[in-house]
Amino acid sequence: MANHEDHKERVDRELIELLNELRVALPGVQVLFAFLLILPFQQGFAKISGFDRGLFFASLLTTSASAALLQAPASWHRLRFRAGPEAKERMLFASNRMAIAGTVLLALSMTLVVYLITDVLFGAWAPFVAAGNALFFSVFWYVLPLSRGRGIGGKTPSHT
Repeated sequence: MANHEDHKERVDRELIELLNELRVALPGVQVLFAFLLILPFQQGFAKISGFDRGLFFASLLTTSASAALLQAPASWHRLRFRAGPEAKERMLFASNRMAIAGTVLLALSMTLVVYLITDVLFGAWAPFVAAGNALFFSVFWYVLPLSRGRGIGGKTPSHT
């Protein structure tokens, strides 16, 4: 952060950063959602178990919710265009929470999809693969960013 930045400039910069970060996450959510939308119409889908259908439906719902939360800040930004600096700051804080919730749901939906595919392909390995997948997301998306002290590369972060 630049030291000469006033409050309005900081809010504007943080909002731009947030919207740019969402541009990274959204294509993945959209591709996953598209895959899930066509899956039930594939020939082999009728053969999966009731449990796997439940996994599929849970992954479809969590992916949909993730997409909604990750796209909401852009919609909010358009709907509240020129609403004033106080409204922009409220939007920024709410959008930050929505983005975090969206990534949690995305990690969950991806883990559910990994479980589903592993269950169909290998059966008994599914819980272990899904747990490893969930651990991977947890470490790289949440534990490392939230950990205090030395980051990757050995440097102590100077600001958060």
